[in-house]
Amino acid sequence: MKTFLAAAALALSLPVSASAQAIPAPLIQCGGSWSDFVGRMKELAVSRGYDRGTVDQFFASARQDGATLNADRGQGFFQKTFIDFSRSLISANRMQNGQANMQRYDAIFDQIESRYGVSRGVLTAFWAFETDFGGFQGDFNTLNSLMTLSHDCRRPGLFQPQVLAALELYTHGDFSPTGTTGAWAGEIGMVQMLPADIIEAGVDGDGDGHVRLKTSAPDALMSGGHMLSNLGWRPNEPWLQEVIVPDNLDWSKTGTDNSLPTSQWQQMGVQARNGQLATNLPGKIILPQGRKGPAFIAYPNFDVYFEWNQSFTYVLTAAYFATRLEGAPVYDAGNPEPGLSSGQMKALQQKLQARGHDVGKIDGILGSGTRAAVQAEQVRLGLPADAWPTAALLNAL
Repeated sequence: MKTFLAAAALALSLPVSASAQAIPAPLIQCGGSWSDFVGRMKELAVSRGYDRGTVDQFFASARQDGATLNADRGQGFFQKTFIDFSRSLISANRMQNGQANMQRYDAIFDQIESRYGVSRGVLTAFWAFETDFGGFQGDFNTLNSLMTLSHDCRRPGLFQPQVLAALELYTHGDFSPTGTTGAWAGEIGMVQMLPADIIEAGVDGDGDGHVRLKTSAPDALMSGGHMLSNLGWRPNEPWLQEVIVPDNLDWSKTGTDNSLPTSQWQQMGVQARNGQLATNLPGKIILPQGRKGPAFIAYPNFDVYFEWNQSFTYVLTAAYFATRLEGAPVYDAGNPEPGLSSGQMKALQQKLQARGHDVGKIDGILGSGTRAAVQAEQVRLGLPADAWPTAALLNAL
């Protein structure tokens, strides 16, 4: 179980700030010798007003971590389809533990819902997927990981500010350069927050005067709720709902880039599989495996999930699990058309790129750019434009 969770934790590999914004410029020059880089970081910290003795103590143990670089380069977990991925993560045991924890911390969830309007299922799903309710929080030395990624010239602008944030936590006694551990990209605690997020959104949920995200579930949950609120969560609104779609729906209007009033979707024949549609909100019809597979309507709060994480498969699974924890039935998997192998996906991406579409890296992963390109080509070729790549599309191209 621990090995699988470690792989799943790759889902939250990039800092929250990276998900919706351009990568910022580095604060100092990356690369070069490690000792020179550490020296530059120390001078940066002193220039920001930190005591030199404190700075020397903080950076004294910093070491370059090859395992962090390997993890950063090795992300590929989300080649699984939504059905396969969601069935892997949402086990009966995880459902039972999630519901038990919602009951155990009922008073805390009441406070979160009152203060931030974030539903308990949403936070419980993150808590489950990120660390299995705190059971596996990562064993990378946080300072070493942040420093390694700050030195590496791939995305130093994301991580150098996090080093300074960790230093700020250190000055308050809330970070240990040698003892604080977490995920390989620097996230800490039960819901995996970066040092800067802890400073901005950390909440003392248990009233002990400290924000301890590794050991205090109330602190972690309250802080997670605060962070989602800061990211734009709309209080007390739904985020995702399973729907039944008619066979004659205009598939070109579906997808994460196409939003219509939910009342209009209803007029087009879309129905809630359970309960009622929120007709006062806009919505997007999500077909993770095409028109013959599961179908959902995503409300505005669904977009906030992409502020937390960039993987479509992870985001949809986390959002769906949150609905399950709050009583929604298991989705109707339908009978989706077979997808493409990794090699076929790469071939498809190359063909799409040759036609002028921006699919990002040719990696065999069905990301948002590839989905949009697939849908555009399906429209051009007169195929059902449900953004699900099939052998028929590959052959047509």
